[in-house]
Amino acid sequence: CHASSYQLTPRRHLILPPKNLFKNRPNNHIKHNIILDTMKVISLITLMLSQSTNAFLPSQQTAFRLDNTHLFSSSVNDVVSRRDMFQKTFVATSVATLLPFSTAQAEEEVEASAGIKSVVVAGATGQTGSRVYAKLLSSGGVSVTGGVRNVDKASKSLKGTLSHLDVVEDSLEDLTKTLQNADGLIIAVGFNPGKNILRMAAAAHEVDNVGTIKLIDAAKAAGVKKVVLVSSILTNGRAWGQEKSPGFVATNAFGNALDEKIEAELYLRKSGLDYTIIRPGGLKAKPPTGALSVNAEDTLNSGEISRDLVADVCIASLTDKKASNKVLEIIEDEGVPPKVFNGLNM
Repeated sequence: CHASSYQLTPRRHLILPPKNLFKNRPNNHIKHNIILDTMKVISLITLMLSQSTNAFLPSQQTAFRLDNTHLFSSSVNDVVSRRDMFQKTFVATSVATLLPFSTAQAEEEVEASAGIKSVVVAGATGQTGSRVYAKLLSSGGVSVTGGVRNVDKASKSLKGTLSHLDVVEDSLEDLTKTLQNADGLIIAVGFNPGKNILRMAAAAHEVDNVGTIKLIDAAKAAGVKKVVLVSSILTNGRAWGQEKSPGFVATNAFGNALDEKIEAELYLRKSGLDYTIIRPGGLKAKPPTGALSVNAEDTLNSGEISRDLVADVCIASLTDKKASNKVLEIIEDEGVPPKVFNGLNM
């Protein structure tokens, strides 16, 4: 997609019905879309019925552990507990600008992250975005704004400062104004596959590709210092031979979402902005039951993770230098083979 025009470009890797299937029939394009989406849903159901829930292990585990203050000190195949993450990372690293500490080490963290004083959370009404927003809001010390499509509706469930932000409808200029004076941006937007099953492909392209790229351009124009993008494991699955894996097939059946997300990821990596791309496994609403496992990019093709943990990693990534310009794949390590990935909602 060309960043300056934000035109809807053709989606990649679509397997279409024969060209003559709709020849000489009225409303061909409508029937084409309906049949295409129906074929994908049928394929998804067939796949889910035929696969074991513990079908695939991650192909490689290049994990990270927590040391005294950092989330991203490297240590192969090491994981951390929920308690350790809060005590060491969430306090000392992710919100070092928020909570003062008397130790010299904590003071270094505060100084290193002093540039992040205001944060916008795009998609603050989403299941993951709302968690990020609430955690930042309750921590205090930084200015946090929730970017939402409908401020009046969102204000009924969210406290604090809300601002209109719609990556599809807003112009680049509008988005830039929304991000003015923001030091950090956490992008937790994603299309809703259940909203209109007949427009899944179009919606994924508008939100996860074109709209997200437009928001990245706005961040750059507004002078945002750090961008954290919530994406998905297997987003780059085609590049490492995972296009036929159950997780890729099941997830990409919903509007080719993975193919759209990778375009925004690549754009962010080339933008010149300081970024961290978070690729979680299947997203769970319940609290975490396993240890956090942080892995290198293009290593996981299955696994699940609590949205609470995703939110914590997003916040930590705002200030931890070890997360700078990195792609992190995260799941929970529950001591059993991870379940087949299938999760979209941000």
